[in-house]
Amino acid sequence: MSVERVGIVVHQGRPEAVVAAGVVRDWCAREAIPCTDIDVWRGDARRRGGREEADVAGNPDLIVTLGGDGTFLRGARIAAKNDGAVLGIDLGRVGFLTEVPAEDVVRALDAVHRGRAEVEERMTLTMRASRVLEVPPDVDALMGYGRRPMLPPPQVAPDEEAAAEGWGVALDVTALNDVVVEKLARDRQVSLGVYIGGRLLASYSADAVIMATPTGSTAYSFAAGGPVVSPRMDAVVFTPVAAHMTFDRTVVAAADEPIAVRVLPHSGQGAVTIDGQLRGVLDAGDWLGVYAAPRRLRIIRLGPNDFYERLRTRLRLTDAPATAADGEAAPLFRPGGPVPHDLAHLHLSPDDRSGKAGG
Repeated sequence: MSVERVGIVVHQGRPEAVVAAGVVRDWCAREAIPCTDIDVWRGDARRRGGREEADVAGNPDLIVTLGGDGTFLRGARIAAKNDGAVLGIDLGRVGFLTEVPAEDVVRALDAVHRGRAEVEERMTLTMRASRVLEVPPDVDALMGYGRRPMLPPPQVAPDEEAAAEGWGVALDVTALNDVVVEKLARDRQVSLGVYIGGRLLASYSADAVIMATPTGSTAYSFAAGGPVVSPRMDAVVFTPVAAHMTFDRTVVAAADEPIAVRVLPHSGQGAVTIDGQLRGVLDAGDWLGVYAAPRRLRIIRLGPNDFYERLRTRLRLTDAPATAADGEAAPLFRPGGPVPHDLAHLHLSPDDRSGKAGG
């Protein structure tokens, strides 16, 4: 892709991110490409929704994030509104989304601009709700979000079918990781009727329920005991958190099976967070439905993405002590010759022994 306009999202709390941002600006100046800082936090100033932020920035076709996965998610919510691509410069600690080391930022920008980079597409989530979401004025302090400005509640999606009768209100939401409904008060669990594809799964009393993408399966859902799901899949991962019931397992639904949660009459209030950001509060009788979004997020990769190598490295996976006598296993298990015809359709990890990617 030939870059026309760049937006930069910077983790201002990390000096190395600020320095790398200067490198990006210098590259843009050399290439005569307009460059704008986006999602800038200024004290208690109001943050903009993703669509407004993209419009104000001139709808950049490339968003460069400098930080960890949290910073990447800030850029992703904006890029998803105008089909922009996201290039994540890795300055985090345990992330799965960012890829490029800070010292390679110029090489990465050159590769994107000259068409030498790959674009990987990831499934995202969107939602409908029984009403437009709101955040009560006192909830910011209650939830402990004073360390950063809050995002505004999501607006109604700009679609003539947004308010189809009986189907709630379509909200202008794009989640790359997850949508979570969690208890608002510490001493009151949230009670929810959970429906998959319109059919009741069960009524839950829990600290929270998580609806995650495969990308988000390594985030909050994983911390709550959910499975790791390949980001190459399309699925909706439902994981309850501290459910007060016998069945507390994750359910992996197909991408075309929406998951709806309805707040039961005697439940405490539920906070709605989207990719870790508080965006609304649900009362008894309210509901929301989460489902695969028609748009996918475009992520820049400089080469094949070896998800399982990153999983082992980032989570510092260790081998079972009982296998110590067998020695360390080979990092790659595949022959070195050409892939047989009957295996040619399979996706294999890159063969780093020869520098070539597998099937």
